[in-house]
Amino acid sequence: MRAARFYAAGDIRIEDIPEPVPKDGEVLIDVEWGGICGTDLHEYLIGPFMIPTNERPHPLTGESAPITLCHEFCGRLSKVPAGAKSADGQELKEGMAVMVDPRLNCRTCFSCTDHASNICARMGFRGLSGGGGGFAEMVAVPPHVCYPLPDGVELADAALIEPLAVGRHALTASGVTDWSKLSVLVVGGGPVGLSVLFNLRAAGAHDVFLSEPTAKRQDQCQKLSSRVLDPTQVKVPDECRKLTKDEGVDVVFDCAGITPGMHDGSAALRPKGTYVNVAGWETPFVLPLGVFMFNELTLKMSLGYNEKDFGDTVRDFIAGKFEGAEQMVTARIALEDVQEKGFEQLVKHRDEHVKILATPKRELLASG
Repeated sequence: MRAARFYAAGDIRIEDIPEPVPKDGEVLIDVEWGGICGTDLHEYLIGPFMIPTNERPHPLTGESAPITLCHEFCGRLSKVPAGAKSADGQELKEGMAVMVDPRLNCRTCFSCTDHASNICARMGFRGLSGGGGGFAEMVAVPPHVCYPLPDGVELADAALIEPLAVGRHALTASGVTDWSKLSVLVVGGGPVGLSVLFNLRAAGAHDVFLSEPTAKRQDQCQKLSSRVLDPTQVKVPDECRKLTKDEGVDVVFDCAGITPGMHDGSAALRPKGTYVNVAGWETPFVLPLGVFMFNELTLKMSLGYNEKDFGDTVRDFIAGKFEGAEQMVTARIALEDVQEKGFEQLVKHRDEHVKILATPKRELLASG
């Protein structure tokens, strides 16, 4: 079968590799769509980082580069063993549309048994750590990572469930359970910021502000925000105080991972506010200690998602709570074009794109 394989930074090759042979109990999925994640792009630019190498193969898969890419993927079941059941207990059948939770974890360590499998010490992702990736014609997975999708859900958009689950976990990590009376600032309107915004809307948040400097992303986030603030034109902390009766916002989600954003975000918080970092920083950040200490701010971290986050995101997606999320898809391409029309586009025109999806089935491009 055809697959897009990561060899090194800037080196992704379309190759013919053996079709996966399902292990006992596994199902086989015909992939329809897969998305390029910010982590994939990071690997393409300066990797291998998360992708394992010969010197450090992944502890769960034993694999190393070259790795078939893509952990945001969905498709249809083509082979299902008798009695196979999905993550939510449904009986799996051939032809069924499914979304895949791509995470790999040991399932036995303290984190995994304490409902925190997202921070398993040996965690990984299919499409980054081995185990098969979505930039291929087929993937074999255990049935417990499959989430069935009803006929009314477009598989062409369902790959967005995985990045939306990242935003869902950010809300979980904040510790907030009722968003209806709180004010929120999201720093950064890229894919992660959009994911957080969609989840805030689904959770019933009303006073949601966004700090984003690029016009394209401001437009993309306009309908999800009460107010979009351009940090190159206004002082974001001052504007947030004006919008909150001079109190400051209750929660900040950092989806940018840059020092000016952190300084603006922390200064925009009310005393005893909560700062949630969702971004992957390219360099270690220095906490603005004075602001945090003299206001007794709380810093929390959000990494990936756990089973509950993923399952809740699937259910909300099916229920239509992420209406408009399909607009996150700014390009659809063929698997063979994933380097030039996918990764290179994101490198050269990053602010023009949110999510690029690829398919191994060219007929889906024609029908779309």
